[in-house]
Amino acid sequence: MCNPKSVGEQRSIALFPLGQIVATPGALEALDRAAINAADLIQRHQSGDWGNVPSGDAEENKRSIENGWRILSSYALSENQNLWIITEADRSVTTLLLPEEY
Repeated sequence: MCNPKSVGEQRSIALFPLGQIVATPGALEALDRAAINAADLIQRHQSGDWGNVPSGDAEENKRSIENGWRILSSYALSENQNLWIITEADRSVTTLLLPEEY
Protein backbone atom coordinates (compact mmCIF):
# COMPACT_ATOMS: atom_id res chain seq x y z
CA MET A 1 0.00 0.00 0.00
CA CYS A 2 1.21 3.47 -0.91
CA ASN A 3 1.65 6.35 1.54
CA PRO A 4 -0.64 9.15 0.19
CA LYS A 5 2.04 11.81 0.76
CA SER A 6 4.46 9.98 -1.54
CA VAL A 7 2.16 10.11 -4.57
CA GLY A 8 3.27 13.50 -5.86
CA GLU A 9 1.65 15.41 -3.02
CA GLN A 10 4.01 17.90 -1.39
CA ARG A 11 3.05 19.04 2.11
CA SER A 12 4.72 21.99 3.77
CA ILE A 13 4.88 22.75 7.45
CA ALA A 14 3.25 25.95 8.69
CA LEU A 15 5.91 27.73 10.74
CA PHE A 16 3.60 30.44 12.13
CA PRO A 17 -0.06 31.47 12.10
CA LEU A 18 -1.19 33.94 9.44
CA GLY A 19 -4.17 35.56 11.13
CA GLN A 20 -6.61 37.26 8.76
CA ILE A 21 -5.34 37.35 5.17
CA VAL A 22 -5.92 40.61 3.31
CA ALA A 23 -4.71 42.03 0.01
CA THR A 24 -4.56 45.47 -1.54
CA PRO A 25 -6.42 46.07 -4.81
CA GLY A 26 -3.04 46.61 -6.51
CA ALA A 27 -1.75 43.24 -5.31
CA LEU A 28 -4.89 41.45 -6.49
CA GLU A 29 -4.67 43.10 -9.90
CA ALA A 30 -0.96 42.24 -10.26
CA LEU A 31 -1.59 38.59 -9.27
CA ASP A 32 -4.40 38.41 -11.82
CA ARG A 33 -2.23 39.92 -14.58
CA ALA A 34 0.56 37.44 -13.80
CA ALA A 35 -1.91 34.51 -13.52
CA ILE A 36 -0.38 33.54 -10.17
CA ASN A 37 -2.42 31.91 -7.42
CA ALA A 38 -2.08 33.91 -4.20
CA ALA A 39 -2.63 30.75 -2.12
CA ASP A 40 0.58 29.26 -3.52
CA LEU A 41 2.61 32.31 -2.46
CA ILE A 42 0.95 32.39 0.96
CA GLN A 43 1.87 28.73 1.47
CA ARG A 44 5.48 29.44 0.50
CA HIS A 45 5.57 32.40 2.92
CA GLN A 46 4.15 30.36 5.81
CA SER A 47 6.53 27.46 5.21
CA GLY A 48 9.71 29.58 5.21
CA ASP A 49 10.31 30.14 1.48
CA TRP A 50 10.79 33.89 1.62
CA GLY A 51 11.17 34.31 -2.15
CA ASN A 52 13.72 36.85 -3.28
CA VAL A 53 14.52 38.67 -0.02
CA PRO A 54 18.21 39.37 0.70
CA SER A 55 19.96 36.76 2.85
CA GLY A 56 20.06 39.13 5.84
CA ASP A 57 16.28 39.53 5.68
CA ALA A 58 15.85 35.75 5.41
CA GLU A 59 17.90 35.34 8.60
CA GLU A 60 15.80 38.06 10.26
CA ASN A 61 12.64 36.15 9.28
CA LYS A 62 13.97 33.04 11.02
CA ARG A 63 14.59 35.08 14.17
CA SER A 64 11.16 36.67 13.75
CA ILE A 65 9.46 33.27 13.89
CA GLU A 66 11.22 32.48 17.16
CA ASN A 67 10.71 35.93 18.70
CA GLY A 68 7.29 36.92 17.40
CA TRP A 69 8.41 39.73 15.10
CA ARG A 70 7.10 40.79 11.70
CA ILE A 71 7.82 38.44 8.76
CA LEU A 72 8.36 39.68 5.18
CA SER A 73 8.54 37.71 1.94
CA SER A 74 8.98 39.03 -1.59
CA TYR A 75 8.03 37.15 -4.76
CA ALA A 76 8.60 38.08 -8.39
CA LEU A 77 5.33 38.26 -10.34
CA SER A 78 7.06 39.38 -13.52
CA GLU A 79 10.41 40.76 -14.59
CA ASN A 80 9.60 44.18 -13.12
CA GLN A 81 6.94 43.48 -10.47
CA ASN A 82 7.30 41.99 -6.99
CA LEU A 83 4.64 41.14 -4.45
CA TRP A 84 5.30 41.43 -0.73
CA ILE A 85 3.63 39.29 1.92
CA ILE A 86 3.89 40.64 5.45
CA THR A 87 2.71 38.84 8.58
CA GLU A 88 2.43 41.21 11.52
CA ALA A 89 4.32 40.57 14.75
CA ASP A 90 1.17 39.68 16.69
CA ARG A 91 0.15 37.27 13.88
CA SER A 92 -3.27 38.94 13.64
CA VAL A 93 -3.02 39.72 9.92
CA THR A 94 -1.05 38.81 6.81
CA THR A 95 -1.10 41.37 4.00
CA LEU A 96 -0.36 40.93 0.30
CA LEU A 97 0.75 44.20 -1.24
CA LEU A 98 2.99 45.76 -3.85
CA PRO A 99 6.23 47.34 -2.57
CA GLU A 100 5.09 50.77 -3.80
CA GLU A 101 1.96 50.43 -1.63
CA TYR A 102 3.95 50.06 1.60
